[in-house]
Amino acid sequence: MHEMSIALGIVRIAEEEVTKRNAEFVSEIELEIGELSGIELDSLDFVWPVAVKETVLSHAKLEIDFRPGKAKCIDCDTKFEIHRLSDECPSCGSYFKDIIQGKEMRVKTLTLEHKPQKSN
Repeated sequence: MHEMSIALGIVRIAEEEVTKRNAEFVSEIELEIGELSGIELDSLDFVWPVAVKETVLSHAKLEIDFRPGKAKCIDCDTKFEIHRLSDECPSCGSYFKDIIQGKEMRVKTLTLEHKPQKSN
């Protein structure tokens, strides 16, 4: 289950941003995950609470922007939905394609809560 290592990597990214921006914690995180990224969303949901426990993400609202797979046939230029990397072009049957969308796996946004400023 590589989703745990992915979740821990997301925690590491959030912790680096919190430190860099002198914030206290993350109140909301939005991930962009593509259908062809190899991430099982159910598995990520399962490991998320354990991965973020006692971290800057422990109280963050998690939003996932799911990106369906889309490709363009190299042989006939048809654009089509793709659910597996091995899918063929529905127009000409070719397996040669460029993936347009669906391999995304990134932290899209972090909403940071800052530490109160100390007055002099």
